[in-house]
Amino acid sequence: MNTIRIYLAGAIIAAIISGCQTQTNESSIFKEQAIVSSDVENFWKAYDAIEGIQDSTKQMDYIKSMFLDKASKGQKRMIEARRYTAAEYWKTFTTRTSFWNSIRKNTENLEPFNEKLREGVVKLAKIYPDLKHSTIYYTIGNHRSPGTGVDGMVLLGTEFALGDSSTITFELPEYNQNYYKINPVTYLSFLCVHEYVHTQQNAMVHNLLPLVLYEGIAEFVAIKATGEKSPWKAFTFGPDNEERIKQRFEEDMFKPNTVYNWLWNSPKNEFETSELGYFVGYQIASRFYNTSADKREAIKKLIELDYHDESAVEELVNNTQYFSGTIEDMRTNFESKRPEVTRISEFTNNDEGVDHDLKVITLMFSEPMNKQMMGFDFGPLGEKNVLKAEKAIGFSDDGTSFSFEVSMDKNRRYQTLVSDRFQSATGFPLKPFLIDFKTK
Repeated sequence: MNTIRIYLAGAIIAAIISGCQTQTNESSIFKEQAIVSSDVENFWKAYDAIEGIQDSTKQMDYIKSMFLDKASKGQKRMIEARRYTAAEYWKTFTTRTSFWNSIRKNTENLEPFNEKLREGVVKLAKIYPDLKHSTIYYTIGNHRSPGTGVDGMVLLGTEFALGDSSTITFELPEYNQNYYKINPVTYLSFLCVHEYVHTQQNAMVHNLLPLVLYEGIAEFVAIKATGEKSPWKAFTFGPDNEERIKQRFEEDMFKPNTVYNWLWNSPKNEFETSELGYFVGYQIASRFYNTSADKREAIKKLIELDYHDESAVEELVNNTQYFSGTIEDMRTNFESKRPEVTRISEFTNNDEGVDHDLKVITLMFSEPMNKQMMGFDFGPLGEKNVLKAEKAIGFSDDGTSFSFEVSMDKNRRYQTLVSDRFQSATGFPLKPFLIDFKTK
């Protein structure tokens, strides 16, 4: 029995050592993380080549031949993702010289930064052992992205990511200048981990709640992996204003065109604070993690969340009890606040005997509407049966009706969808209404 006990004890110890070694090896292989910097080198060659040349055509030729034509896979993907053009590069080369000269020193000595990048990825692998390799690219852009993670590539927007407190920014738009106030280069590792997480996540869905989860989870994992705080003002503003933020988010959750109130460096909201969606998503992820018994499994579930599976998204959010009710409760509440077309003033909808000489149609709404918002679409029968508005007369003074001029033929069926681009004065989208009738 003693011999057996000794043998079992030895086997257990060996298994523990083996497990530790496996974990160490899994994370340590990321010390050799691939990093591509050729685009930065090509950028400066082109930048130097056009100095002193006044001919814009020749300048453009150098930019194309020395920089754009030699772009790496990552640089090409960043150009595609942010819709950069050769003309934009020419403009930034020639009009932002103080900026580029001030950031140059950081871009020409990348080895210390490479070490930070690799350290961040190693830390990520330790809390998420299923991490799949992605290649990191230093790219040069035109100030539309500090970084992104796509197609198994981490793309760093070097013009943002390697900025610091000495970067000269007066040539940039004010909203770009604000980014450098966080001293970006000190958050390089954090930024890299955030974008690396994106390369592991499932494809995003372009609705507000999935998007804030997509970004907030990446931010949460970056904080957990690096031990650093998020650089965004939202994370200092958020805790003191959380109830107001949640209330507004619940109101915006199902509304169209609200994404930029919450994400991607836009402070155009009532709080005058950008990236509040990162904070909301982070708080949901944090609650999920803190209430999970298996922390490593919680990280895995967060990173691997399927955003196309609405039930999985709703289950995760509902289980955190972060909002005032379930997603279904909030959806029902939202639907109850949407305006409706109550009737057509001149005839009954679905009438098969409308006078073809009718020249004006008036829609009546259940409440006052936003007079700046309107839109029509084809009905199920398509363009050939669409009721075309010859002229928009517009809304009534009180906003409860909208009139437009029409021209119709005899004995023809017409359809037009009054779309949710119409909105109430309080910002809720219209429940779509199909105008459908036949003339006599």
